[in-house]
Amino acid sequence: MASRSSSPFLILVAGQPAAPLRRHGGFDHWIRVAAGLGRDDAVAVDVERGDELPGFDAFAGVVVSGSAAMVTERREWSERAAAWLAEATKAGLPVLGICYGHQLLAHALGGTVVDNPEGRRMGTFGVELLPEARNDALLAPLPERFPAQMTHVQHVSVPPPGAVVLARAEHDPCHAFRVGDNAWGVQFHPEFSAAHMRGYIQARAAVLAEEGFDVRALIDAVGAAPQARRVLRRFVHHSRNAAR
Repeated sequence: MASRSSSPFLILVAGQPAAPLRRHGGFDHWIRVAAGLGRDDAVAVDVERGDELPGFDAFAGVVVSGSAAMVTERREWSERAAAWLAEATKAGLPVLGICYGHQLLAHALGGTVVDNPEGRRMGTFGVELLPEARNDALLAPLPERFPAQMTHVQHVSVPPPGAVVLARAEHDPCHAFRVGDNAWGVQFHPEFSAAHMRGYIQARAAVLAEEGFDVRALIDAVGAAPQARRVLRRFVHHSRNAAR
């Protein structure tokens, strides 16, 4: 474990940003920047495009990105990544799943992912920490309520066995969870800036309008989410210290 403290982080790329936003880089770039990692401090593996999954020992931790895919589609690459995540968690590798990654981690560890009966969420919304988060390594320093960037249709309806639910949102009772001491899922996007979020809403404007959303109002309601963004740096800090 001592060698992991200076090892790079692995970013499992499960998809790409909306097409108009790709000029700002892929999810791996957004995650790396938000986490405060240098270019040599992170290795990206694109599982959606068929990259081979590596061993666990060479990395300080792993972050699993979002995706336009659905966990319930059970795509081959997704199921392969889920099996890998189950083994990584069992091996004690620190894991952080974001949005799709949150859902994939839940599925990998025996939880249930379904279409959210409340429908799509896209924009800046509030997250509420539960009492169980007060001693959590990632979420404890955050305020009880904070804004976060969100874009998702599915959610974790049943958390994995033994999971501790750490946060909820108005439309989602399991918005963050932890399994053991080193595996977390968060439904929100800590790597998104307000500009990313506005860009996503604009890119999905036609779909949102068809579903009855006021696109202009969603864009106007987007705000900064600095507390949510802290989660990635907290994960890096925890993983480095846990590896010593």
